[in-house]
Amino acid sequence: MRAFVSVADLEGFAPAARKLGLSASAVTRLIASLENHLGARLLQRTTRSVTLTDVGARYLERARRILGDLEEAESSVQAERSKPSGRLIVSAPLMFGRLHVGPVMSAYLKQYPDVSAELRLSDRTVSLVDEGIDLAVRIGHLVDSSVIARAVGDMRRVVVASPRYLKAHGTPQKLSDLADHEVIQFSGSSALVEWRFVEDGREIRVPNTSRFATNSTDAAVLHAEQGGGLISVLAYQVAESLKAGRLKIVLAKYELPPMPIHLVYPTSRLLSAKVRAFIDLVVAQTDWRFGTK
Repeated sequence: MRAFVSVADLEGFAPAARKLGLSASAVTRLIASLENHLGARLLQRTTRSVTLTDVGARYLERARRILGDLEEAESSVQAERSKPSGRLIVSAPLMFGRLHVGPVMSAYLKQYPDVSAELRLSDRTVSLVDEGIDLAVRIGHLVDSSVIARAVGDMRRVVVASPRYLKAHGTPQKLSDLADHEVIQFSGSSALVEWRFVEDGREIRVPNTSRFATNSTDAAVLHAEQGGGLISVLAYQVAESLKAGRLKIVLAKYELPPMPIHLVYPTSRLLSAKVRAFIDLVVAQTDWRFGTK
C-alpha cells in the first residue's frame, strides 16, 4: 500500500523506489501483488507515464487514510515506550509490599503524572500473564522460566526471640537446643513445622511442634515480642523489632545463604517505559539488601 501511494504521488516507479529504498523491480512486484490481491488494476502504465485508473484513484483516497491511521497508532505506541503513561499493575508479597513497595509506588506516581497504578498485595505466587500484571516483586529463588528477572536485593531468614524469653529459657547455641524451646509457627495450617539450617556445609531440617500457630505475620511477631518463643522469619519482617531491641537473632551461624529479591515481568511483553521507569526507581531509591544487615 505504501509503495502504491508513493508511485501515485511521484508519478513513477523509479522515484518511488528511491524514496522507499527499494529497486524499481521490487516496487513493480509490490504493486502487481496488491493489484492481484484486490482483483483490480490501480495504475495505467505507458512507456512515458504512470497514471491512476478510476479504481486506483478511489483506492488511493482510502489508502492515504489507512496509512495515516497506522502511522498515528505506531506513533502512539512508540510514545508509550519512550514516556511512562497508561496503567501500571504491580504485585508484591503482603507485608513487604506494604512496608517497602508502597513507598516506591507513591514516589513513582509523583514523578510520572501520566501513569495510574495498582499495587496488589498477596503472599501467593501470581500468574503475571493470566492476571494482567506488569511487574512483580518476588523473594526467593525463581522457578518460573517464563519471566525476565532483575535482581534488586537479598533476604536473610533469621530465628529470633525476645530478650525476656531468652533470659527465662536460655539462648540456644546449637541446633539440638531447639528441642527444649517453645516455637511459633505462621503461614501454615499445621502445628508441625520444619526449619532449615546449614551445618558443616550440609542442609539440616529441624522439625518443631508449636504451641502457637497463625497465618498472620504481625500476630506471630507480636507473640514473639511478648515472650512467646522462637520464630523463624524473613529479616525484613522483624527489622524494626530488632532495631528497637524487642527481638534478638539467635543461631545466626546456622542460617541458610540469603535469598535473592527480584523484579520480574513477562517475557512475552516488550519492556514499556512505565515498567522500565519503575525498575529504575527501585534501583535508584531503595536498599533491599536484607541479606547483609
